[in-house]
Amino acid sequence: MDDMRAQGFQVFRELMPGVLPDEDVNPSQGEFGEDLLEIGIENVFGSLWGRDGLSRRDRSLVTMGILIALRATDEFAHHVAIARTNGLTEDEIAEVIYHASGYAGFPAANTARNVAREVLGD
Repeated sequence: MDDMRAQGFQVFRELMPGVLPDEDVNPSQGEFGEDLLEIGIENVFGSLWGRDGLSRRDRSLVTMGILIALRATDEFAHHVAIARTNGLTEDEIAEVIYHASGYAGFPAANTARNVAREVLGD
């Protein structure tokens, strides 16, 4: 599991530069739910984002669509920034939102548009 943790931190730092320090991070501070960061780093960024098979750009497209459908606005905001890091343009992010309106519904897409506007500074 140490390999997945290390890979997860590497991928996370590449996708979200400057969010975590370069040195090893130990989130244990005795707070409620603190293991959630470790789970996300190992399982999401290490095991999933670190896989071959899809480019990071493609993973951003898929992830944004899923987050729109789930109305996971906090995570969607982070993934709009990640999508920009992965080379998606503002127009492409808008197209993901437009496309999601047909499958996830207009209210979910409208909320995603508002979140993206905040992140992109519009």
